[in-house]
Amino acid sequence: MFSNRFFYCALLSFAKDKQGRYYMKIALNIKFILLLLIALMSLVMSGCGNDSASKGGEYEVTDIHGTVIHFKEKPSRIVTMTIGTDNIVLGLVKPERMIACNTNLDDPASSNVVELAKQIPNKVRHPKLEEIIALQPDLVIAADWGNLDYVQSLRDMGINVVVVKGSKNLGDIKDNIRLIAAALGEGEKGERLITLMEERLNTLKAKIDAQVPADQRKRVALISVVQNYGGRDCIYDDECKWAGVINGLSEAGLKRGVKLTKEMLLKIDPDIILLPSYSAHGSFDNQAFKDQYTKDPSLQQIKAIKNGGIREPRDAYIYSSSQDFCFGAQEIAYSAYGDAFKLDDQQHLSVAE
Repeated sequence: MFSNRFFYCALLSFAKDKQGRYYMKIALNIKFILLLLIALMSLVMSGCGNDSASKGGEYEVTDIHGTVIHFKEKPSRIVTMTIGTDNIVLGLVKPERMIACNTNLDDPASSNVVELAKQIPNKVRHPKLEEIIALQPDLVIAADWGNLDYVQSLRDMGINVVVVKGSKNLGDIKDNIRLIAAALGEGEKGERLITLMEERLNTLKAKIDAQVPADQRKRVALISVVQNYGGRDCIYDDECKWAGVINGLSEAGLKRGVKLTKEMLLKIDPDIILLPSYSAHGSFDNQAFKDQYTKDPSLQQIKAIKNGGIREPRDAYIYSSSQDFCFGAQEIAYSAYGDAFKLDDQQHLSVAE
């Protein structure tokens, strides 16, 4: 606004005057400079105040790869690549701010937000780069477990991309909620959503502790369509801890990524077997998959099969990698301990306004 030459000349000119006026003019000059500095500071403070007060102000977030993403305003054409991130976004904002979601988000067998999903105009699954661009998003949210080759291409075109964790536990879910909330310009809502989830989990744990003695906890085995899922270091394993059950796969030493074989299932000998409800809009033969286990003669002596311990929990809950983790834990408790923990369909935690 003011050049260095202006200040330099203003100060230098007074050295040529007589001593009587020299001090007076320096005093006047210092007063003038102070007034200018006050004016400049007022402009700076005014600008800062407008940024903090404006809901549409500019802001930055740093994703899990350390990339800093700059937002000129809150995004309103959001695309996310997974059901878990879809659910987090829908827990923070109304569906009007989403331009696309996962193709299974309106499938009742896979989703607990079917009615919200119907309000989102486009459904995608592993979209190609040109398909994402055609949606004209102002924010793409991608999990780090998928193919991320398209991320830099989108950024080169000026499209904001935030990479989040592929959640392995409750802590990761909380981190993702905070990061996504920040990217949406809704940081305070992110904290509120986490608090809601924690309150439900603590209520569930207190109820289980009051009703199910420690020596009567059930041993549970998850048979997943993704056959290397369900052991240690996965979301389901954390859900089991909150549900007050023993994760038989984890107890047997299986880690996430290790396939559950029928021989292992025999050794685990669970009280409860959890079978999938997944159908992919009817394209997956769910019954044939379950029959491989329930009708296999070699497995008929397993406690769960012999004593009627076969359950079919809602996948939308037990595979949740969002704030709805709390409903996943409750669904497992319901499968193990009955109606005291019954949960209605399509439950979803949200602070969207």
